[in-house]
Order: sequence, then C-alpha cells, then structure tokens
Amino acid sequence: MKASEVHGSADPDVVELIGNKRQELFNLRFQHATGQLEDTAGMARAKRDLARALTVARERGIDVEAELARQRKAEES
Repeated sequence: MKASEVHGSADPDVVELIGNKRQELFNLRFQHATGQLEDTAGMARAKRDLARALTVARERGIDVEAELARQRKAEES
C-alpha cells in the first residue's frame, strides 16, 4: 500500500485499515512461530503498512483505540 493511498482515505477507512493490518500482522506472526509462513517479507510489508496508517491517524488526531473499541462494540450489538 502506498502512502498516498492511506493519505487519501477517509478517517473511518484509516481506522479500519489499522484494525485489519493488526490482525494480519498477528496472523503472520503466528504462522511464523509455527513454521507455516512461506513469505517472510509479508511481515515487513504488514508492519510498514500499519506504521503508515498509524502515522496518518496521528496526523489527523484520530483516537484509534477508542474508534476500534467503538467498532467492536457495534459489531457485538
């Protein structure tokens, strides 16, 4: 994902991207620990994409943790 794509995204999309990248990174770490990961470069890409999205969120003043908690609560209802 390019930085311009993240900068061009709306605030809810950035929060969703952060949640997705965190989940993807968790899954990649789990696969790596169990020896099932074939593309180890995917971990670096996921980390970079997460960092880009977090940087954009910080620049915009988005409280990512509060927004993700709100989304999880809405999904449970």
